[in-house]
Amino acid sequence: MERHKKNAVLTYFVQALWNKGSWAGETHIQKAAYFLQELLGVPLGFRFMLYWYGPFSFDLRDELTGLRGDGLLRLRPQRPYGFRYEPTDRAEYVQGGFPKTLAKYRDRIDFIAARLGDKKVKELERLATGYYVTRKLPDGTTEERAAELIKIKPHVDLSGAVAAIREVDEIIGQAQALVH
Repeated sequence: MERHKKNAVLTYFVQALWNKGSWAGETHIQKAAYFLQELLGVPLGFRFMLYWYGPFSFDLRDELTGLRGDGLLRLRPQRPYGFRYEPTDRAEYVQGGFPKTLAKYRDRIDFIAARLGDKKVKELERLATGYYVTRKLPDGTTEERAAELIKIKPHVDLSGAVAAIREVDEIIGQAQALVH
């Protein structure tokens, strides 16, 4: 996706997360963007790898820094937890320049924001890692995928892993209607 279109999509995405109660910190954006790109096929062009809190993209981290540098996102301090990203008025202006691009991806962005916006970091870690495992073991049973999630994230207990895999399956099922 061309850079200016990507800027419009990402800033709209951050706003959509805000609107659905997301903290909109970097971890929230990372995990939600993983689903947006890998599950719903929004061509953001980020490379994700398994990292401390699940799938993570250094490219996305750099892009968020660039969006701040371009004045499209700002960091808003939220004591005592740190910072959250917030789109600026300039972001709204950029979004206005790409109505067709935003129209093409709006349903997908809004779906991910609605499904993940109110999740806490620990929930997002389990879900994103659960989706990573599901992509790795597409024919695995719930129990097999939960066991793999626990291998990757040993601090997640069995009931949490099973619940995450079931929720991932539910998200995948609901998302299929958006991409077909």
